[in-house]
Amino acid sequence: MKKRIYLLSIAFLSIANSFAQEKKLYNPDSNATSDIEAAVKKAAAENKFVLIMAGGNWCSWSLEFNRSSKADPKIDSAINSSFIWYHLNWSKENMNNTVFAKYGYPQRFGFPVFIILDGKGQRLNTQNSEYLEDGKKSYDPKKVLGFLEQWSPKALSPEAYSKQ
Repeated sequence: MKKRIYLLSIAFLSIANSFAQEKKLYNPDSNATSDIEAAVKKAAAENKFVLIMAGGNWCSWSLEFNRSSKADPKIDSAINSSFIWYHLNWSKENMNNTVFAKYGYPQRFGFPVFIILDGKGQRLNTQNSEYLEDGKKSYDPKKVLGFLEQWSPKALSPEAYSKQ
């Protein structure tokens, strides 16, 4: 009986560990500079922008934004149709100081913080996520959707304003 419980415990821990590995959004070992360059190239090819969400696996607000965005079909669709989403790690293992300096030290707003790049890699906006919160323990879907729509390629296209 003890052997059975021991084996079940080991199986449970290995399954739990694999789920924990899958849930990690941020990779402190990744090369953020080359990852962002690849995201910019992909965004340009798909006529999208890059949505960088800077934060870490330690940040409950970063994890909550990811969870709530994927759970809301409108927000998930807005992200997928207009952006290449990249999770920029900031942690004690890798603070990505060079990348954060390049984008004007957005960590000054806390985490998560959003950086939007165009298809040429130029920073268009830095967004403090505090303004997207619902005042409780998550994000306001209307505020998030408004932010995504206002910084989408369609919203910044000159053609959208040529008939006004």
